Amino acid sequence: MKTAFLPIVNRESTILILGTMPGERSLRLQQYYGHAGNHFWKIMFALLQVLFTTDYSVKTRLLLDHHIALWDVLQNCECIGSADSNIKNEVPNDFEAFHKQYPNIKRVFFASTAAEQFYNKHALKQTGITYHRLPSPSGANTWKTFDEKLDEWKVILQYL
Repeated sequence: MKTAFLPIVNRESTILILGTMPGERSLRLQQYYGHAGNHFWKIMFALLQVLFTTDYSVKTRLLLDHHIALWDVLQNCECIGSADSNIKNEVPNDFEAFHKQYPNIKRVFFASTAAEQFYNKHALKQTGITYHRLPSPSGANTWKTFDEKLDEWKVILQYL
């Protein structure tokens, strides 16, 4: 059984980005989007026009400074490897409690189709929150270039 991380969030967070479950490399490093081939952090630094760094504490601070929270749809699951398609026996995070604790979050962005599908399977969309699916930042998402992913992720900027 794999267990996801606690959310990166604070009371000022207004945007929540949801992945599915950390991959093998991320779990080993104990860092969201820890695989160097994943574009998530590069996208976020580019969007926010900040020079990229590999320092994880700077990465997480960047999100919080811009009122962005980060979490995963699943609390735990069985999964061989890192592919979302291998996930089974999943248990979702408690989004009702999360939104009660962080009521300023008004926008949720799914970081992949799988994240949105798991959310729709296990959770109810909250009234007063808008939801949007973004292309997966995974390096395995080869049908979109980095620039194409970045262009679609720019929708976040209108809510900062």
